Amino acid sequence: MHGGACMNELLESLQFIYGPQIANGLAIGMAVVLMALGLTIIFGLLDVINMSHGEFYALGAYLAVTLAGQGVNFWFCLVLVPLLMAAIGYFTERTLIQRVFHSKDRHILTLLLTFGLAIITEDLFKLGYGPNPYKPESPIPGASELFGIMLPNYRVFLIVAGSCIIVAVWMLVYRTRLGAMVRAAAWDKHMAASLGVPVERVYAGTFAFGVALAGLSGVLLAPIYSVFPTMGKDFILMAFTVVIVGGMGSIKGAVIAGLLLTQVQSISSLFISPVWSEPLVFGIMVLFLIVRPQGLAGRLGHG
Repeated sequence: MHGGACMNELLESLQFIYGPQIANGLAIGMAVVLMALGLTIIFGLLDVINMSHGEFYALGAYLAVTLAGQGVNFWFCLVLVPLLMAAIGYFTERTLIQRVFHSKDRHILTLLLTFGLAIITEDLFKLGYGPNPYKPESPIPGASELFGIMLPNYRVFLIVAGSCIIVAVWMLVYRTRLGAMVRAAAWDKHMAASLGVPVERVYAGTFAFGVALAGLSGVLLAPIYSVFPTMGKDFILMAFTVVIVGGMGSIKGAVIAGLLLTQVQSISSLFISPVWSEPLVFGIMVLFLIVRPQGLAGRLGHG
């Protein structure tokens, strides 16, 4: 009896210490996964390392801030911003990416092109919005107790909404005809084209979809983090780490790696300075590159 009481006290103390960190890591992990999904889908199909993906994430956050300033509520922004970002992504792929995509040096050219686009976009943020950060108000105030842990209501919403979006993306890619065309184009674009798949449109649509996911992440994270010009540069490092650990082009790997790495970052902050939590995550990435360079899973066409 005494041993059982001690065990219950130990579990309660562990829940009190680690519970909030695990819950916060899960909430942030959902948004990180959404951003990494867009990045990994673009790489899995187009074989393009999009260095401007972080700026698309920041643009989604800035669009939400701008629309909120015009009286548009947060819930409408959740629908409108991804649609706007999809249009921007489609235009970017058609006017910029396609110009160098078929070159024999397309890997280095697309990397340099998107890196240049990232620098220009960041400077435009500084010119248009200034260096000062914006801090949107939480659309769901208050907190609730779940499993003995007090959590902000908005973070609970972020966990639920992120889970639903991730499942919807997986269903779209692996359970629909459109997803089958995307995977076919990723596996063998010449065979897919011979079977009537509009490969060029699939490429543009997939890039637009990845950009829309980045913009959606920006909207969801804006009430938690401040919105500032260099936020894309800061966040893209984590997204690339997730993609590398999960496996370049793997949706399943991005989800697993995103949730695991954000938990490592969140829980490690209890034991070490938060300054060292990011180097710890990057160290895990380097370890994977040495021991298992293919990551946790394969490419988009494989799962």
